[in-house]
Amino acid sequence: MPETLLTADRVSRVFTTGAGDVHALTDVSMAVTKGELVVVRGPSGSGKTTLLNLLGGLDRPTSGRVLLGDGRELSALPEKEVLAVRRSRMGYVFQSFGLIPVLSAAENVEIPLRLLEAEPAERETRVAAALDLVGLAGHARQRPYELSGGQQQRVGIARALVAEPDILIADEPTGQLDSATAATIMDLISELTHARGLAAVVSTHDPVLMARADRVVELHDGALLTPA
Repeated sequence: MPETLLTADRVSRVFTTGAGDVHALTDVSMAVTKGELVVVRGPSGSGKTTLLNLLGGLDRPTSGRVLLGDGRELSALPEKEVLAVRRSRMGYVFQSFGLIPVLSAAENVEIPLRLLEAEPAERETRVAAALDLVGLAGHARQRPYELSGGQQQRVGIARALVAEPDILIADEPTGQLDSATAATIMDLISELTHARGLAAVVSTHDPVLMARADRVVELHDGALLTPA
């Protein structure tokens, strides 16, 4: 049986607003195994980003649990331990790329290693390897504004993988890209997921991109419609 690296166990998330409670997620359960690319689909407002934030430790569920492969309950860990897990075991890819404009591609990719206090020589070697992995070995010194949208997202993927995480979270990673570039980025994420044995969760509402998934789950109004 494939190793399960990340599990949502009946998670719900309720946001309290001036207009009343908003049930963003209701009783959602799913598991992601090593080497598996799971796409979470659904229309805007269906709860995709909320689910990914819970799976990635960026938010905590109102009820239910998020479990790591080693049995620890991510959603119950002290914030300092959650931060350590996010830095060492999880990589994030964002729709808006999330690059720092004044830094070069290499310097953006290096950020997770600086947070982990890796030695300079190790940082240099791993950054070069990560950029090469995504096909940007010749663009290390360029800043984001000198790169195309697809190249910027490749830098984001390199940054997500440079610390060698076992979990990849990608929230609408192709939302700002044209269809051809989006397909290329999804192909890259799929290839890297399988080659590295990642547990990858990617949200999208683009039906064309779902063909790259090993499994597709669907959210509607915060509830999971497809068995996960």
